[in-house]
Amino acid sequence: MATKVVMPEMGEGVVEGTISRWLKQVGDTIDQYEPLLEIETDKVTTEATAEEAGTLLEILIPEGETVDVGTVLAYIGQPGESVQKNGGTATKQPAPEPKPTPEPAVAAASAPANGVKPQRYTGRISPVVGRIAAEHDVDLNLVTGTGRDGRITKKDILAYVEQRQTQPAPQPKPASKPVPAPVQTRPTTAAPTTTAVPGEVVQLSNMRRAIAEHMVRSKQTSPHVTTVFEFDFTAVAQHRAAHKAQFARDGANLTFTAYIVAATVEALKQYPMVNSTWTDNGIELKRQINIGLAAAIEDGLIVPVIKGADGMNLLGLTRTINDLAERARNKQLQPAEVQGGTFSITNHGTSGSLFATPIINQPQCGILGVGKIEKRVKVINDAIAIRPLAYVSFTFDHRILDGKTADDFVSSIKQVIENWQ
Repeated sequence: MATKVVMPEMGEGVVEGTISRWLKQVGDTIDQYEPLLEIETDKVTTEATAEEAGTLLEILIPEGETVDVGTVLAYIGQPGESVQKNGGTATKQPAPEPKPTPEPAVAAASAPANGVKPQRYTGRISPVVGRIAAEHDVDLNLVTGTGRDGRITKKDILAYVEQRQTQPAPQPKPASKPVPAPVQTRPTTAAPTTTAVPGEVVQLSNMRRAIAEHMVRSKQTSPHVTTVFEFDFTAVAQHRAAHKAQFARDGANLTFTAYIVAATVEALKQYPMVNSTWTDNGIELKRQINIGLAAAIEDGLIVPVIKGADGMNLLGLTRTINDLAERARNKQLQPAEVQGGTFSITNHGTSGSLFATPIINQPQCGILGVGKIEKRVKVINDAIAIRPLAYVSFTFDHRILDGKTADDFVSSIKQVIENWQ
């Protein structure tokens, strides 16, 4: 009997997902737990694996369509096996129905030329479709839904918007009595005519749209202030050189990031007000220290969270950082792993940036930015020395922290880094 592939639960509060990409096609042989498709939510893109081995018999939901958790996406079974749907008798796989020809926007209310009556807006749409409709001022009653029960998919509304943009604008009616041109006292040169060239519109992914909305909301919510310090990483560099091989034997790649996280955790313990959230009733102090690490991926930016970072030693932090970074690059993070952060760190120096003013990851109090660690000249005890230095910035919510507390917090991190033993 064929096995159903269903839209999995993607985390607390996530009730639907978008089929980003099918990694296998009908007829492909699939091993158990092999990646089968990519699912996209407004927070993360992740791979879904096959629970059973077999052959992909049928794909029910195409790429780009958003469906609820629990929806049957495909069937896996043995080659030539019939698919039993809804617990009924086996049925032959039907031939795919031809897609109706898209209608011009001006004729959207009339029947299409091929005689197929379009399925109108049913009232059930995903948040993605709702946002696109609001941005482009689309009347959903004019959009043909190709999803189940006439549901409008992301592809449907994007096709409608693109089609509407390509239609020529209505020509104004000529005036009944043309006004004669004024007499010129001297000859003039006609202005050159220019033809507007439309630019390419890059469609927004769920992740890019969510990032944009989150960044705008953060700037509108919190009064951002940034303070910048210079850190000397000499002690950390010496400790890392002495212990890197030992960590590698334990299966961990020891990086500077692990030291930064460990030092930040110690500082958060000393200044719990930084590990907090602003509410209308007061400042909510967080009991756990969950550090979010901003990571750049192909589709944008994601912030996997180290849960319970205050209970880990340097080796535990290193292993967790390695694991989250690897799975972030491979799109294997679950939505729960990018939620629940209480403080964030962005190591923008890995791309060569010296310092930055990051935007707070709401609803947190602040975010630490670490620039490129490079050897520079520094005066120590009236002598010139060459040390591995980096600029470290701290952007904080001025509703919660004043400059003195913010500076003391960063100074505490600096002390741990520069006196590492």
